[in-house]
Amino acid sequence: MDSPTRTMPPGHVIAPAITISALSILLAAGLHFLGLLEKANTALADALSKQLHAGFPKALPPLGIWLATLALAFGLTSALLRVPRAWQRTILWITSLVIIAGWAPVLGLAAHKPDIAAPWITALWSGICAMTYAGNHRMPCEDSPQSAA
Repeated sequence: MDSPTRTMPPGHVIAPAITISALSILLAAGLHFLGLLEKANTALADALSKQLHAGFPKALPPLGIWLATLALAFGLTSALLRVPRAWQRTILWITSLVIIAGWAPVLGLAAHKPDIAAPWITALWSGICAMTYAGNHRMPCEDSPQSAA
């Protein structure tokens, strides 16, 4: 009897990575235009300013935030689609979310307003979509002899 991995349709990396990343960025852009990202960033800044007992006189450049969001979306999605096992994908995804969240206090200590909502939402949605896609397809990395080890 065939294993479940062999009955799944073959998966690809490049086209799904581009599609998932673009949709994740569109989600973040939509939330930005609705004002929800600013509300999330403000709530995070307020919570951090109480902990650090200071304000945030500096702000990150918006273009830099969106370039980082773009790079993160494409990088994380293609990395998740190139990892052979679900538990490895989960660890990579959760670690990425924790690292992004960890930038909030770092930016706060540098007196920058922690505008991490766009990258975090993009990483969250990219991860959900990439994990779903990879779970329903036989990815090329799963066919290699190294993934059997």
